Order: sequence, then structure tokens, then C-alpha cells
Amino acid sequence: MIFDYIVNSFSEFQLSDIIDILFLFLLFYYLLLLIKGTKSYQMAVGLLSIGILALFGSLLKLTAFSFILNKFLTYLIIAIIVLFQDELREILSEIGSKLRKKYALSGTIDIIDEIINTVVALSLSKIGAIIAIEREIKVKNYVNKPVKIDAIVNKDLLLTIFTPGSPLHDGAVVISKDRIEVARCFFQLPPLLELSPSGTRHLAAIGITQQTDCLAIVVSEETGKISLAVSGELIRGLDREGLKNRLLHYRTN
Repeated sequence: MIFDYIVNSFSEFQLSDIIDILFLFLLFYYLLLLIKGTKSYQMAVGLLSIGILALFGSLLKLTAFSFILNKFLTYLIIAIIVLFQDELREILSEIGSKLRKKYALSGTIDIIDEIINTVVALSLSKIGAIIAIEREIKVKNYVNKPVKIDAIVNKDLLLTIFTPGSPLHDGAVVISKDRIEVARCFFQLPPLLELSPSGTRHLAAIGITQQTDCLAIVVSEETGKISLAVSGELIRGLDREGLKNRLLHYRTN
């Protein structure tokens, strides 16, 4: 009976049905790739398994089993929104970033030099710091407890902010439109399954560059090494020239 039903279903297939199934498969595959390695991956696999069980229950005409699973699937959309709200936001942001032209990093050479001179000075003194350089997506919408600064980018001011013991030294500084916009910002860390032996500052930089298109410069307090986070990827061990070349690469032509 089931075999005949499957055969009859395939006999009525048209080219549009094959294309429809192919696009649906690619959609689910792409979504799973986006959340792979996060805490939501196992939940997504679980929900997909329930959907497959519901399909087999329907084919086998298991009335009670299918009834329970179908009732559960009725609330699946709400469950997805609640359980995967962070991932849905990231997916939409990822899709949007692929559809639009990449937004270049603004800033004059002088401002970039001020940032680099600050980072090098912090590195030599082994003072930990995070400097997030905003591009298109507003970084301050993703931070906690920011303190408004709104000042010209200046090496002395940045060094004062990150001086150990100062009221603003904890957290990150956000540079927006060639100005120091806010300080003492705390970014959301990546999902637990993505954590690595990296320190909190490096994880925070990875987290904010996953949520936005900013560039995040990190100075390690333990080693003084300079890293740059871009799109959730961390580039370690940069020197003055390496950092400058990468920042200039993202600068407006």
C-alpha cells in the first residue's frame, strides 16, 4: 500500500516539482550550515527528526501518533521563533550582507594612524583592549552598559580610556563615523559550542563581528599580541604594518 502510494506520487511528478524539492533541500541545508557548531544545531536536528517522524506516521496511517505530532507541529513556527531568535537574526543579516555591496571602512589615513599608534602602544605595555570600528550596522545596538564619549579619535584619549584602573578601561570602545562614539561596551560572547581557549576579549570580538559587519581590534593583556576580528574570524599575531594593511584594505577608496 505504502509502496503503491509512493510509486503513484512519483509518477505524477513534473519538472516544477523536482525544482521545488531541490530548492527546499538547499534551503534546509543552507540553514543547517549557518547554525552548525552552535547550541541550536542539536535542537534544529531534533525538530527535523520530529517532522520526518510525522511524515512516516502519516504514510503508515498511525492515527494517534500522527495526531500528537501534527498538533506539536502546529506550534512549530512559534517554537522556531522563540528558540532560534538569535540565529534567525544572524541568518537574515548573513543573507542581507550577501545581497548588498560590502560597505567599506570609512576614515582618513590620519584616523587610521591614530588607531594603529594606540594599539601598538597598548601592545607594548601589555594593556588589554578592544576597539570596534563600525561600518554599516550600528554596533551600539548590540552592546551593554555603554558610556557616551562622542570625541575625535585621538591616541592620548584612547590610551587614557584603556588605562588600568580608569572608570572606562573595562569593555570596548566603538569608533563610528571617525569619532569615538561610546566606551565601556560589553559584547555578547559567541554560543557555547563555539568557545575556544581564547580569552574573553577575543571571544567578545568574535561575537560582535558575527552580529555586525564591524572590525574589532584586540590587544591581549597576557601577551600584548594584536588580533583583528572580521566576520567572526580572528586574525592573530599582527604587527603595525599587518594591521595597517588590513585596515586600509577595508577603507573607502
